[in-house]
Amino acid sequence: MTIKAHLAAARQGLEQAGVATPRLDAEILLAHAMGVERGYMLLDTGRPVAPEALDRFNGFIARRLAREPVSHILGEREFWSLPFTVTGDVLDPRPDSETLIEAAVERMKGRPVRRVLDLGTGSGCLLIALLTEFSQADGLGIDISPKALAIARQNAKRNRVHCRAAFRQGGWDAALGERFDIIVSNPPYIPSADIEGLAEEVRDFEPRLALDGGETGLDPYPAILALLPDLLADSGLAVLEFGAGQGDAVAALADRAGIATIGRRADLSGIERCIILQHA
Repeated sequence: MTIKAHLAAARQGLEQAGVATPRLDAEILLAHAMGVERGYMLLDTGRPVAPEALDRFNGFIARRLAREPVSHILGEREFWSLPFTVTGDVLDPRPDSETLIEAAVERMKGRPVRRVLDLGTGSGCLLIALLTEFSQADGLGIDISPKALAIARQNAKRNRVHCRAAFRQGGWDAALGERFDIIVSNPPYIPSADIEGLAEEVRDFEPRLALDGGETGLDPYPAILALLPDLLADSGLAVLEFGAGQGDAVAALADRAGIATIGRRADLSGIERCIILQHA
């Protein structure tokens, strides 16, 4: 059977199983199984697939039918045009979260950035992306999960910022006593009751600790906001991600904590995704 035939069969199976992007997933997984670029593979779909590659591909499709995310099958995902190792121990880096990087880069352009803090760093994607943008800065990633921190350290090395990135296990307050020019965070913000309704790829394969934001989804924000006056440098900026429709509530919590909201930013879908804060 040819590449075309194997792709058609896999696509049909994924489509019948309700996978959202069956064609794309089949193409990505077959290219990975063959060890070639997807575009190169699609240039000649009349070629046969080697038996070893076909065995790998069939295994990948079986995992995808079980709703394992493509990123977990590949072991990586791109974020901010950078490669990141991902496992079930960290939240999958998502394009929506690039909104935080865009906001920080835009607001701090031309200003000195020496220290960056990422609260709940997970894979390290936010911290590492910012360190690639601010080459004179160093950074600290905080996470309660030692397994997540191990992945973040791998990613810092993979993206060649490990000499400027440190990681520390602890809660939101683990960086107290230090000051930062940029603070970013993508805290858990899914209401507990909504977890079961998430896509299986998220619900069953991503760490609940990184998803569950308590009854309203807002549990982490009061604690984070209360710390910001002691963590932000005088001209510093904090950018926090939130879920759809949570912007007003997070802004109100910031106001109560004495932190000024200077903007919000929507993601590419037009959904408000983050709040931009500074000292009041």
